[in-house]
Amino acid sequence: MPSDRALISLSISVSLCFRYVLAHLEAVVILSETNARRAVDRGYVQVLLTIYVDWHRHDNRHRNMLIRKGILQSLKSVTNIKLGRKAFIDANGMKILYNTSQECLAVRTLDPLVNTSSLIMRKCFPKNRLPLPTIKSSFHFQLPVIPVTGPVAQLYSLPPEVDDVVDESDDNDELDLEAENETENEDDVDQNFKNDDIETDINKLKPQQEPGRTIEELKMYEHLFPELVDDFQDYDLISKEPKPFVFEGKVRGPIVVPTAGEEASGNSGNLRKGVVRKVHVSPKGDEGDKKPTCMDLAKEDMKDNGRTSQQQPGDQNRTISSTQGLNNDIVKALDRITLQNLPSQTGPGFTAGGKKDYSLPLTVLTCTKSCPHMAACGNVLFEGRTVQLGKLCCTGVETEDDEDTESTSSVEQTSVEVSDGPTLHDSDLYIEIVKNTKSVPEYSEVAYPDYFGHIPPPFKEPILERPYGVQRTKIAQDIERLIHQSDIIDRVVYDLDNPNYTIPEEGDILKFNSKFESGNLRKVIQIRKNEYDLILNSDINSNHYHQWFYFEVSGMRPGVAYRFNIINCEKSNSQFNYGMQPLMYSVQEALNARPWWIRVGTDICYYKNHFSRSSVAAGGQKGKSYYTITFTVNFPHKDDVCYFAYHYPYTYSTLQMHLQKLESAHNPQQIYFRKDVLCETLSGNTCPLVTITAMPESNYYEHICQFRNRPYVFLSARVHPGETNASWVMKGTLEYLMSNNPTAQSLRESYIFKIVPMLNPDGVINGNHRCSLSGEDLNRQWQSPNPDLHPTIYHAKGLLQYLAAVKHLPLVYCDYHGHSRKKNVFMYGCSIKETVWHTSDNAASCDVVEDVGYRTLPKILSHIAPAFCMSSCSFVVEKSKESTARVVVWREIGVQRSYTMESTLCGCDQGKYKGLQIGTRELEEMGAKFCVGLLRLKRLTSPLEYNLPSSLLDFENDLIESNCKVTSPTTYVLDEDEPRFLEEVDYSAESNDDLDTELAENAGDYEPSAQEEALSDSELSRTYLP
Repeated sequence: MPSDRALISLSISVSLCFRYVLAHLEAVVILSETNARRAVDRGYVQVLLTIYVDWHRHDNRHRNMLIRKGILQSLKSVTNIKLGRKAFIDANGMKILYNTSQECLAVRTLDPLVNTSSLIMRKCFPKNRLPLPTIKSSFHFQLPVIPVTGPVAQLYSLPPEVDDVVDESDDNDELDLEAENETENEDDVDQNFKNDDIETDINKLKPQQEPGRTIEELKMYEHLFPELVDDFQDYDLISKEPKPFVFEGKVRGPIVVPTAGEEASGNSGNLRKGVVRKVHVSPKGDEGDKKPTCMDLAKEDMKDNGRTSQQQPGDQNRTISSTQGLNNDIVKALDRITLQNLPSQTGPGFTAGGKKDYSLPLTVLTCTKSCPHMAACGNVLFEGRTVQLGKLCCTGVETEDDEDTESTSSVEQTSVEVSDGPTLHDSDLYIEIVKNTKSVPEYSEVAYPDYFGHIPPPFKEPILERPYGVQRTKIAQDIERLIHQSDIIDRVVYDLDNPNYTIPEEGDILKFNSKFESGNLRKVIQIRKNEYDLILNSDINSNHYHQWFYFEVSGMRPGVAYRFNIINCEKSNSQFNYGMQPLMYSVQEALNARPWWIRVGTDICYYKNHFSRSSVAAGGQKGKSYYTITFTVNFPHKDDVCYFAYHYPYTYSTLQMHLQKLESAHNPQQIYFRKDVLCETLSGNTCPLVTITAMPESNYYEHICQFRNRPYVFLSARVHPGETNASWVMKGTLEYLMSNNPTAQSLRESYIFKIVPMLNPDGVINGNHRCSLSGEDLNRQWQSPNPDLHPTIYHAKGLLQYLAAVKHLPLVYCDYHGHSRKKNVFMYGCSIKETVWHTSDNAASCDVVEDVGYRTLPKILSHIAPAFCMSSCSFVVEKSKESTARVVVWREIGVQRSYTMESTLCGCDQGKYKGLQIGTRELEEMGAKFCVGLLRLKRLTSPLEYNLPSSLLDFENDLIESNCKVTSPTTYVLDEDEPRFLEEVDYSAESNDDLDTELAENAGDYEPSAQEEALSDSELSRTYLP
């Protein structure tokens, strides 16, 4: 019998020999595709799986991890080809690796084996087509003109019998090899793209004002600039006494803007506290007693005057605080939903006093169901188009449990302070506006969040900490679909493509809906009892751009973890991997005086899935994989109606409501406010144009001259419908400009603001993510906009061309955007010198003379706006961005300070809000801070006018970084206004494929180091010049 020492020596010899053989086999397979095919032909896949299982069973102390990983690396190499993947499936490799990897999860040091196994299984998972008849949008809009070239032309040229969903990617052996190497080669490829994309022709970089249209053509915009010709003789100005036009030489007071979360200063006006309204109801009836409330709204012209609502008699069981304030609109919403307004009662119109009554005639149709908690219940019908408002007509408000009373009261007692000014939300006005909003699907429903309105919650929402290994767990659950197919329900529960689909009657199945303004959800498939796959709708006249979602869910049970998988996203990465959460709005919470969107969801991740689109759908490119957003939610209430959204929704009707409220509430003696129609969109909606400035002090000649000579600031927003945060920033700007704040008055006296608050109304209304109804990204049409296909861009550019023609070139142009893959708020600008610095020809930059004033405004904002990050700003001009608003306004119109201001969809990693997800309060604050920055810019650029001390005259130079050290990242992304950065690497098992055993304890999902966490996104990817 051999001794123990001999056995150990023999084992070590065999182990070393086996390592050598595996290393040799792996090297041969990797270096030669032919050898990989030969390995498949000789049955090595089955052999490798058998050997791996044997080592897995007998290596109980995990001393031979390198051997086990070597086997997996050989399998990984063989499965790079289609034959290898097929052999792996035929050998039951999916089940083998799934079972072995699940057994390894308990031991953290085995994570490299689990990750490599996961990678092999993901790669070999058969590519599937999306379960759709076509990936083109469910809705079709016939264009007045079909483009000759481009993706829309290709879409229209496809024969009707072409299947644009069928998967072709698995027929290309090279595709998976490319996918395998995309992570490790990403930095090199990205760098090449950056160098290729940066504009190097200085002649093209130099701004060259091009009128584009003749003066005669531009005269069509004269009526939109009455402030340049009006003599104000018919206006009731504050003072009509002729006064000498002299400057008093006093420096205006300090600029004070209440910071989000801080108390406003005492001189900013009285603060109004929220009304706490509780609804007490008798016990609810049976489930069968539910019936939705329907409202038919007569189509009539909207009036612009403000309205004073008369309170309806309340139910005896309701108690309302006597304090007036923030939640008046919620009160009216509750009256509309829970009480039936009888025709004989006084409607919610105007009170006496000569104003028009906007109340609508009501006709009551009594419900057939008994509603013990309702005085009179039924469907309210008006003339014209029907607009439905949800499912709570007969459900009432859920009575909260006793154990929740204490925590609830503490929340209710938390007052939400708002600055003195008009409450911009009016539920009745919103309903009236909706009926004039034209959508392609002809929506007839109103989402409760849009009707109730949203107020920021009285608490902060931190960026979610990602649990270790969450993505690996989700991928394993996806792989189980193939291994345990009998466990999959695969039942369609919502389908826009099939209007005749039957809604399941089972009580434990969720109900879905997205048939309302800005809604986007195309199809829902129940996978497991509490798991649903969701498919988003493409932008109209397009077959891609799936990212924005906004939908309703009902029929839930509390205490149940529901998993939602949105399976057809297209971006390669998302802030959902870095702490961002989707938003949820609970109707029950709103009825309990908590009408706000909140961040929800656990186990959130974003990863590449096994669904792919064909080369036909990808515009001739190779088939590409889709990505999944997955999150898990526990609902707090039974049978609630909840809404989920990608970001805080802000609809076109909401904008029109806000503008009307601002117009009706402003002081015409102090504020010059005009709301004009820039043009009509393709579907017939109006695109509003807003003008704001201060009224002249008098109609004396010198005061009128001063009024007309104020510099212009041109602002625009929401060219991309899915970037709703841009509208919230714009709301903050508009409210600040219309406020009674002394600095706001100074700002109005300094500038004339021309604002297009929504450049893409049709896209917003129809739930698009990126495009208009033309199927094109409007922010790529500024060079040569087509008046028939891109009317809002054509006429917005025309306004700027008109200002240039009449020698009123704007001092600043800024286009508000949202950013999906970076944190903080930042700007993109345009600089010849910084663009040349990023090229290999650094010597050429020394010959460029450029005014560096383009950096002043971003630098000011970095000092005064907590969410703004200067280090994330970039001033490089790329070829791929030549047709964007920022570049065209800079190059063709000649506006030096032409910017795109990007606001994060996630949160901040620096400053006061570090570690917090961004909310509407912070976004609106950013809009206000932008205004303050403009006032400081005015004082810096016109120091003599303000008689500033000489010590401050050089302040602008101190703010501007004029040396040759460039710290701005280049911003090359083909289809996004987004720079690449470190977090774009695939957040998945691939990140640790090649870790040695010594690093095993740090394996698994990528976790950033403390040093990396301390850096901003742009600092991690910054390009430093030699």
